[in-house]
Amino acid sequence: MGILDWFKNRPAQFDPDGVSEEMVRAAVDKAITLTNPRLAVLPSCHRRLTPAVETAIEFLRTLVQALPSVHTLSATIWSADPALRAFFVAPTDIPVVLGRSDNLRTLFNKFPELDEACLVLGMAFNEQRTFGMALQGEMVQRDVVQTSVSFSDHRAHLCGRDESRLRRVVGVQVFEYLLAQALSEIGEERVERQELEGNRALIRARLRLLQQQGPGLGSMFGSQPAARGEQARLEAELLDNERQLQAIGGGETALEAELECLQAVLENPGRYLRVEQKQLRLTTMNVVTEKTSNEMAAEIDFAIAELTGAQKVRRAFVLARVARSEVPSPAKINFDDAARYL
Repeated sequence: MGILDWFKNRPAQFDPDGVSEEMVRAAVDKAITLTNPRLAVLPSCHRRLTPAVETAIEFLRTLVQALPSVHTLSATIWSADPALRAFFVAPTDIPVVLGRSDNLRTLFNKFPELDEACLVLGMAFNEQRTFGMALQGEMVQRDVVQTSVSFSDHRAHLCGRDESRLRRVVGVQVFEYLLAQALSEIGEERVERQELEGNRALIRARLRLLQQQGPGLGSMFGSQPAARGEQARLEAELLDNERQLQAIGGGETALEAELECLQAVLENPGRYLRVEQKQLRLTTMNVVTEKTSNEMAAEIDFAIAELTGAQKVRRAFVLARVARSEVPSPAKINFDDAARYL
């Protein structure tokens, strides 16, 4: 399978409900192809890499099965849904976020029969200690130390036709993230080998191109994937990078070091990603309160993902279901207005 083929039909590449020999074998092939296809020339490469891949797959299955349940995302229920009120300042913020998701719009355009889709809603999460007022019995007490939380920078890049497919895609996404960490570490190790400087540059270029493929090796909480118009150029550069990497070769010692690095990353996925289930009891002002408090509050469930690899990222997220009708139509250019600036 060519390198670009691995970015197609992602849901078929992972099943959180069962592990087959075919799935493991395909994951091993993918790890080799995306990292460095020349690893395949090493003796028993597939056999040696299989245990590490199996460890990573088991980690992914546990992670995906523990993801929070899907939450309905709709501006029409914002006022009645404590979680949506906590995540969004106003109901009008929801269509704004959905309208920015090119992937969600593309999914609905590709499958016109779909009435709804599922997505990962990623958010920046901030906790702040403040002084405020709190109700103690029937008395209002001032200057009470409180923890307030806020959610911002909402993104919805990762989408699926249904919850099952979305969970599968999340598993594939995390696996590709681990491969990106291996690539990053391989590139850093090669800085010590002057004779492999050109090869190291290719590795770094490869990592950059793969990250721009999106959602792929960029995390599910990363920046917006490359625009459609750039995809052909990116794919051409990636294929050229593939040919150069094959041509430059490399000694068996260097390839062995790469394989060991890849094994180490896949054997220890918890070093690079942690997901914590979070439940907070929040007031309407997003102040954390105890169950014993008399203040009006509701329990909010979400998850925190902490990426601890080459780039440190900490984001809150939920799985959400959204109706096609919730996605606003693309903004049209007002040419008469634009002409004033020409």
